[in-house]
Amino acid sequence: MARNMQPVLKRCRTLGISPAVMGYSKNSNRNPGAQKRTKKSEYAMQLNEKQKVKFVYGILEKQFRMYYEKAAKMPGKTGDNLMSLVERRLDNVVFRLGLASTRREARQLVTHGHFTVNGKRVDIPSYLVKVGDVIAVSEKSSGTTRFKTMKEEDTFVTAPKWLDRDKNALQGKVIALPARDDIDFEVEDHLIVELYSK
Repeated sequence: MARNMQPVLKRCRTLGISPAVMGYSKNSNRNPGAQKRTKKSEYAMQLNEKQKVKFVYGILEKQFRMYYEKAAKMPGKTGDNLMSLVERRLDNVVFRLGLASTRREARQLVTHGHFTVNGKRVDIPSYLVKVGDVIAVSEKSSGTTRFKTMKEEDTFVTAPKWLDRDKNALQGKVIALPARDDIDFEVEDHLIVELYSK
């Protein structure tokens, strides 16, 4: 399986995103990439936006292209559809529910089979959740020290409005499809659409 092994903070600086978006609090109050004042070409800006989204969600080019083609066939704005698709990935949902501290950790936990969707174990990070799906820590995994501690400490982050989280049980439910304003970082998706539509 191909993995992105780039240093997170260094990549955040390059792409101009806050490490807090990735789940890292280090230097989150700084404006990464602010020291660079060079004027970028139109292509460079488009490429930067694409790389930003790919990096945040941990997606490689082939899969991201597939998401774009799927989004283009859906009714509505292609950019909004694309962001909705990547936001609905199971590893992202686990992160957004506060069941993992970073998207990378969420991806690893999903791969190791710690989560169920509607009672069935799913170990595919790119699995797309639907409205009504219930994502929970599997019964076997809920007894582990990591999830016991999480339940006791109750260190949950605020879930976005399209997800309903049960604080007592380590689970959440998809109550709506994510909208454009539910994305937790700034992205100009129209630039990605322009790049792919050339």
